[in-house]
Amino acid sequence: MSIDHFQNVFRSQSIGSSRRDFLRAAAGGFGSLALTAMMAGECRGANVPLPKAKRVIQIFCPGGLSQVDTFDYKPELERRAGMPFDPDGKLTFFASKPGNCRPGYWPFRQHGESGLWMSDLLPKLANCIDDIAFIYSMHSKTALHGPACFMMNTGFTLPGFPSMGAWVTYGLGSEADDLPAFVVLPDPRGLPPGGVINWGAGFLPAQHQATTLDLANSARPIADLFPSTNFPEVTPEGDRAGLEFLDRLNRLHQDSRRETSELEARIKAYEMAARLQLSAPEVTDLSRETAETAALYGLDDPEIGPFGRQCLLARRLAQRGVRFVQIYCGAENTTAKKIRPNWDSHEDLPRDHGYWGAVLDTGSAALLTDLKRQGMLDDTLVICTTEFGRQPAAQGTDGLGRDHNAGAFTAWMAGGGIKGGVGYGATDELGFAAVESPAYCYDLHATALHLLGVDHTKLTYYHNGIERRLTDVHGQVLTELLA
Repeated sequence: MSIDHFQNVFRSQSIGSSRRDFLRAAAGGFGSLALTAMMAGECRGANVPLPKAKRVIQIFCPGGLSQVDTFDYKPELERRAGMPFDPDGKLTFFASKPGNCRPGYWPFRQHGESGLWMSDLLPKLANCIDDIAFIYSMHSKTALHGPACFMMNTGFTLPGFPSMGAWVTYGLGSEADDLPAFVVLPDPRGLPPGGVINWGAGFLPAQHQATTLDLANSARPIADLFPSTNFPEVTPEGDRAGLEFLDRLNRLHQDSRRETSELEARIKAYEMAARLQLSAPEVTDLSRETAETAALYGLDDPEIGPFGRQCLLARRLAQRGVRFVQIYCGAENTTAKKIRPNWDSHEDLPRDHGYWGAVLDTGSAALLTDLKRQGMLDDTLVICTTEFGRQPAAQGTDGLGRDHNAGAFTAWMAGGGIKGGVGYGATDELGFAAVESPAYCYDLHATALHLLGVDHTKLTYYHNGIERRLTDVHGQVLTELLA
């Protein structure tokens, strides 16, 4: 970047401009270093929230988790069971005409001191209900899987925008020197709808995209990080010499390409790779955990265990300073074999949600319980969300499924400055549409950033003539959920 560029930026700043304005305008590539330093010095200012959370663990449930079968209790739906949902025949859902009203497949009960409702699909999570704040009035702009996943992850339905994890690490960096700032743990069955774009850096410097870990190979959890076992002559000493030589070549190549963030990110990736060869196998070695912890996460169960390992690894990563960990509970949307590979229960919701409910219930409850006993829940924000909800009416020839519903779903947050045992917003009497305090992903993102000590309107990046931000031109902090 040229000296002239910096001089032009400097001249364009008024005397009253803040350091943040100048550095952001001068070069978005300053990224986390600039913003973190400024936040450290300006947290006492009236416009900057004091951080309650140091890190985020986000659970994402692809496919569309049904709110009326989990968190959003609707007695009126029970009273209208079997009655036409749309007597006039004017409505059309995403992929079907509305069937009859179909109440939740699992009984709802009140739990904890708060008396909030949760279905029997999630009995272990129900024991944590007083630590959880529910957003009942979430809704989306789309009922398509890929765009809805993008919207929840990036704030936009189109691909190519930075994910929330990328924004957080751009703004705050990492507390760990030998682990990535942003880690994603995909479902063992595969990637979610939209694939790796869900955790991309978009137009932010490329170093802020996520690193994915493969839990099926704890000794080599990152693809292409370790030399092949077929070449025993490759030694750590020789590897270091090769990396040093590669670094010199990269730096020479970079000298005439200073504005190419991908090259800088690749150089940093090689530097991190050298450290990860030692740190990654250690952090993914779950055998160091106690038998009690393994049982808590259900690690020995062939169906529940894989997600339990993801949740336990998320705790270990957070414990070691990783800023943002995202866990996927479900994979790409395909037709069912024995079950659907995610929550997209068009044909047989008791079968599919019955399976995934046990998976989510054990892992998420164990994560909250474990964070609490480790003394980490107070400064770790846990988020659980999905891409959209499901309809209160039956779908399918047997009437056992539910269609997509962009108009209503539930997300929840816990820890990290969240007030537990509360609910925000509401859907109508049947759970069809958000009617009280409707919330978009923008509001959830704004609230999460606030808890991390970041004003969502100030975390920006200049791109193609626009000061872009995670919340676009929307978003409000849900103050009712703050402790």
